Amino acid sequence: MKIALFGYGRMGKMIEQTAIKRNHTIVAKIDVDTEDIDFSNIDVAIDFSQPEAAFENIKKCIAHNVPVISGTTGWLKDYDKAVTFCNEHKGAFIYASNFSLGVNIFFELNEYLAKMMGTLEEYKVSMEEIHHTQKLDAPSGTAITLAEGIIKNTDYKGWELDKAKEAHIPIVAKRITDVPGTHSIHYKSSVDSVEIKHTAHNREGFALGAVVAAEWIVGKKGVFTMKDVLNLG
Repeated sequence: MKIALFGYGRMGKMIEQTAIKRNHTIVAKIDVDTEDIDFSNIDVAIDFSQPEAAFENIKKCIAHNVPVISGTTGWLKDYDKAVTFCNEHKGAFIYASNFSLGVNIFFELNEYLAKMMGTLEEYKVSMEEIHHTQKLDAPSGTAITLAEGIIKNTDYKGWELDKAKEAHIPIVAKRITDVPGTHSIHYKSSVDSVEIKHTAHNREGFALGAVVAAEWIVGKKGVFTMKDVLNLG
């Protein structure tokens, strides 16, 4: 499979290593100043670029009939436009806030637990996420996805960074050197606590999930999620 990488930072380099191990070829490494792109030689594109570039990267790929996987966060104000553009051009597109296979299973576990805890008013939920100091956005896209999963299945109305008002989920975001990513969900009452947690040991899991998604989407049309890739219903 011939893969183009949009964005060649830490994640781009890790995806390159993972893709080569799985016998794929990197045919393009597209950074901010790249202008001439031969889309005819690309089977699938993987976008881990900058937030201000992601939407245009996705549109370019779809317009040239190249399926695209995006893990860039911070651009989601344009997500609905990307979905519309993909459907209008009969393209193929997956966005995920986190491509780690374990994290996507954790998303499902989080929603299942929220359904059970949602009727128990004595338990109050809070969240914590920890990432490396180079991660600029806070809370992480993964934390926001987890919060949205709780909101969908409970009476919580939203989330807020650090302290939160009534009916909102407080999210504590910490930045510590060399932490790939840790996410914890806490339900606490006066008598006990229930906690679930996902800890990434390195960045290889994120890269593997992105390459697996890229393998899965080739030959398909539509807008998909990692639930589709992993057949999680």
